[in-house]
Amino acid sequence: MPILADRAYIGAGAWVTTPARRPARGELTLTQQTVNWALSKARAPVELDVARLKSWQIFRRARCSQNRMTSIAKAVLTRERQH
Repeated sequence: MPILADRAYIGAGAWVTTPARRPARGELTLTQQTVNWALSKARAPVELDVARLKSWQIFRRARCSQNRMTSIAKAVLTRERQH
């Protein structure tokens, strides 16, 4: 399963897909720009979900296991996307 990441993860490994960097004193090709755009579009929903989870107080004060909180987060986000 490919991991989609932003430019901060360039060089993290072959399994991490990151945007193409602009070459020194050059420009990206149209293909590279299109791939970067598609990568950004694919990452956007996940970034929004993470931001939404971080804003909820319940996750800041949780006193249960991380596995349980992961299940709760998945359930809440799934439910929210249905509406």
